[in-house]
Amino acid sequence: MPRFEHLRHKEPRTLTQPRELLLACAPTRSNVNLSRIARAAGCCGVTRIVCAGRVKLDAKIARDAAQTLKLESHNSLVPVLKKLKAEGYTRVGLEQTTNSSDLHQYAFDRRTVLVIGNERQGLTEDVLAELDAVVEIPVWGMPYSYNVATATVMAMYEYCRQFPDG
Repeated sequence: MPRFEHLRHKEPRTLTQPRELLLACAPTRSNVNLSRIARAAGCCGVTRIVCAGRVKLDAKIARDAAQTLKLESHNSLVPVLKKLKAEGYTRVGLEQTTNSSDLHQYAFDRRTVLVIGNERQGLTEDVLAELDAVVEIPVWGMPYSYNVATATVMAMYEYCRQFPDG
């Protein structure tokens, strides 16, 4: 008998409590990036993504997450971030900034909104002004930063590592 047997589409783990991570995305240049973020969010048990601008998922990329995620579209993230702060969320930007924390050392609050910037411009000044913290992912080579979808997945996975049961 082989030591390892490939299991295709193993059942997801059960969360003991609802995941209190949500995503807030600046307008993206690419529906592909947003769809990749949505697919990973679904895998992480995230149920809500708040977006600025027009929202369109590619169902082939987002897969089942396209049906399970609540996607919200707003004109601007700033009023939404203010409301989420009032609801007790810690607003954490994913960006390279002065005073940003290394993702490897950052301890997420359970009730967190991860704020994702635009692929080219990153997070705008008005959004940065609303944040409680900013995390960045170390880069050891060129280019200077990861693709927005890749970086978002890395940050979501770190959050899930810290809160594996929800």
